[in-house]
Parts: sequence; structure tokens; C-alpha cells
Amino acid sequence: MRFRFRFFSLLSVLLFCFGSLTAQETIVMVRALAKDAKFIGSSIGGAKIIVRNAETGMILDQGFTSGSTGDTKLILKTPQERYDSLTDEETAGFKAELDITEPTFIEIEAHAPFNKKQARVVSSTQLWVIPGKNITGDGVVLEVPGFVVDILSPQTHERIKSSEVVSLKANIVMMCGCPVTEGGTWDANQYEVKAILDAEGKQSREIALKPTDKASTFEAETSLDKGYYTITVYAFDPVTGNTGVDKTNIIIN
Repeated sequence: MRFRFRFFSLLSVLLFCFGSLTAQETIVMVRALAKDAKFIGSSIGGAKIIVRNAETGMILDQGFTSGSTGDTKLILKTPQERYDSLTDEETAGFKAELDITEPTFIEIEAHAPFNKKQARVVSSTQLWVIPGKNITGDGVVLEVPGFVVDILSPQTHERIKSSEVVSLKANIVMMCGCPVTEGGTWDANQYEVKAILDAEGKQSREIALKPTDKASTFEAETSLDKGYYTITVYAFDPVTGNTGVDKTNIIIN
């Protein structure tokens, strides 16, 4: 009788121990929010999200945010009170599904916007997750600062005669892809957009690019002496500190 009692007691302990080690799927919603703008989603290729065990470095899940950039009025124009949500079911995010057996300290990275390499930055945070305790709703929101700057003209390694006018043109959008326009939600007149012209043996020059009638497009014209030039176009917002840069090289002959 004592043997049978001890056997079942031991069996119960073993079952309890093995049961406690069973992995539980735990959901963590992750979103990437462009600084002074909206969520990074499908329209610009998404943010790559990587969730790691912070202690071991093991990747627990990874993928891309998808969905819409969200409601402009709600995100930017509505006063927020405690527990107010910035998102809805359509708002871009990545639902990480973690199989964990115990409270786990994780690190979450957002590489965004992933498809724009010259603008891509990494935003990260760390937190504890508990097996079976989902983090949903707005979830974990990572802020992504900057602008996406693309030089449209001149083209890379373009050869231009010194007697010709050099057209400088750039496309500038928020990190979520939202457009920059004069008098718009993201006012082109608020931003400083300049081209830095560098050539060996020559003093650097800066030229201001002005907004055009086409959304997110800035341009200027100049003339250059013969030489090999590196052209750097930057955008800077003195209010928020958002900054973006793109570079190209041309030949003036």
C-alpha cells in the first residue's frame, strides 16, 4: 500500500514538472511608428521585426509589419488620454508568436523602412514576457526617426558637360511613406533640404532645394566645373530633429 502511494505521488510530481515545461504560445503585437508621422506598413514594404531571447540571442520569431499606416486624425490630431488606442484592426503590425516555457526577457528590433536601405534604421527595446500572457492592442510600439531621401537627379555616375545646367532633384517622404507637401500635414516649408557638392581640390558648396508642385519633390539647378563630384542631399526638420540623407556620384567633363 505504501509502495503504491509513493508511486502515485512520484508520478503526480513528474507529471506536474513535465506539464510546467510545456511551451505555451504567447502573442506579442509589434508596431513601428514613424516619428512625427504614422505606422510603417505595406505601402512602403514594412518594417522587419526580430524578436530574440535577450540572454541567449536566439531568435524566437521574425517577420514584417503589414497593414495600413493608420488613421491620420487619430494618430496626429486627437489628444491622447491614458489607455487610448492609436490603432485599429487595419493598422500595420507584426504578430509575433513565441513558444516559451517560462518568463523570458526578450529584445525586439524594428529595421525600418526595410526596403529603403539608405534610410533604414534600427529601433529596439527589451521587456519580459510571461507564458500565455498575450500583449495585444497597440502592443509594443517602436518609434522610428528620420526621412526617406531619394536622389532622382542627377543619376549615379552620370556624365554631364560643364557647359550644361545640373538639375538637382530629390524625393523626400516620412519613414512611413507619407507625403511632404507645402501647407500639408507634413509641411515642406518646415524642412531644410540642401545638396552638398564635394569634389577633390574644390571647396564644398551647399545649395538649397525648394518644394515643387509635385508632392514630396524638391529641386534646384546649378553649374559645376570639371571634376568628380559626390552629391549629398539631406532633409532636416528643426522642430522634431528628423533627418534623412542620400548620396550619389557624378562626372563633370
